[in-house]
Amino acid sequence: MASTPRRHAYLRVSTTDQNTDRQINGLQEVCDELHIERVSAVAKARPVFDKLIASLRPGDTLVVFDLDRAFRSTVDAILIADSLRVRGVYFQIIGLSLDTGTAEGELFLTILAGFAQYERRIIARRTREGMEAARRRGMIIGRPRALRDDAILEAHHWMVETEYPIRYVAALLDVSRSTLQRGFTRLGLSKGQD
Repeated sequence: MASTPRRHAYLRVSTTDQNTDRQINGLQEVCDELHIERVSAVAKARPVFDKLIASLRPGDTLVVFDLDRAFRSTVDAILIADSLRVRGVYFQIIGLSLDTGTAEGELFLTILAGFAQYERRIIARRTREGMEAARRRGMIIGRPRALRDDAILEAHHWMVETEYPIRYVAALLDVSRSTLQRGFTRLGLSKGQD
């Protein structure tokens, strides 16, 4: 027997001090269930949200009051809305009057998705341009190296003089064996014994 479609509201506040009254007032009249989570929007773990998304069934509707109450960005919202659509789950944002259960809501979501894709491409282009300009100025892009060249040369000297295994020298330098091996390779030095 098929279950009756339900409307599930997701409410998020960043701290225990923030009040959910505004969201509750806007959602309790139009939803069957309220799911409240107290966590930052950028938190890696959102257990209430993840559990709710996993539990939604075809015909159900995920309802949020504002876009930023459930999603880290417009792109995040579009991706999740699309995955819900594939599963037959509708999506509604009260503050935007967006409801993918209507033709107008689907159109609006498609327009939002287009703008989100455009925004991603612009950000990617600007990032590439900025990195290229920084490289031309002589800046090193990326994560700083764990070991400076002089430390790598000294470590190699220790290994040659003492015949210590590379794992031992790496431990003395408080780096992994692979980090030290990459340093040797970059400077054209033999990797030594393990």
